[in-house]
Amino acid sequence: MNISKAAKALKEGLLVIMPTETVYGLAADAANAQAVASVYEAKGRPRFNPLIAHVADHAAAARIAIFDERADKLAAAFWPGPLTIVAPLRDPEAVCDLARAGLDTVAVRVPGHPTAGQLLAVFGGPVVAPSANRSGRPSPTTYAAARAETGVSAAVGLDGGACEVGLESTVVSALPGEPLRLLRPGAVTRREIEAVAGPLAEAEADARRSPGRLTRHYAPDAPLRLNALSAGEREVMIGFGKVQGDLNLSPSGDLKEAAANLFSLLREADAARPRAIIVAPIPADGLGEAINDRLSRAAGFVG
Repeated sequence: MNISKAAKALKEGLLVIMPTETVYGLAADAANAQAVASVYEAKGRPRFNPLIAHVADHAAAARIAIFDERADKLAAAFWPGPLTIVAPLRDPEAVCDLARAGLDTVAVRVPGHPTAGQLLAVFGGPVVAPSANRSGRPSPTTYAAARAETGVSAAVGLDGGACEVGLESTVVSALPGEPLRLLRPGAVTRREIEAVAGPLAEAEADARRSPGRLTRHYAPDAPLRLNALSAGEREVMIGFGKVQGDLNLSPSGDLKEAAANLFSLLREADAARPRAIIVAPIPADGLGEAINDRLSRAAGFVG
């Protein structure tokens, strides 16, 4: 695996497919507006949707964002890992305006995948790395899926195996004079966050500060019908637990397994070109909150 070649490509303003523990990302130098524009172009991503700056460690995050005590606690507890913190911007040169969608805040995280960590350490700066899929499509959790989606736009690809988490990071805002807000549920659960930093408020208007908040997002081509127990003719059923189907997120009803399988099974179902994709009910607690959030966005139900 050629980390140095990938770091060189980033420095030259080129794109790199980068594995993380959540999903595969299409990476670019966060400070290079042209490189970031190439990411938007490759993904067909709307300009108003901000990107996450991935950094090597907590100290690197603090150089580009202003962390309060709450943010520092969260970083200490969950980094490296699937938690993104939105905080006031410290260094506008490190993460360009286009990457921040013109906001005065920056979304930052330290990914837990060793390959991502090595690349960030060698590159030496923040890297934007939204999921390496065309915008609105299911996020890739394998290298092959990432190559199939946006590989033509990447100068270098790093194969880090299947993603362990398989679901985008939880996003929390820590802004002065405001409560902590859950902007996007994910692999780090509400309960885990509140145990470290206290109560979480809902997103409200701050949702715009988070990636992945478009109404129809993470969507396959086929329409989705959620919370169903059976499928009709030419429909593909994705089951969960005892609710069987053509595919099953987790036959044992394990939400972690379901999260890891979510995007790959949406892809597999969509490949059959069904009239619709039917998804069994998913419990709303723990990781189920994030799974239901993604499914609702894929179905176009969430604003």
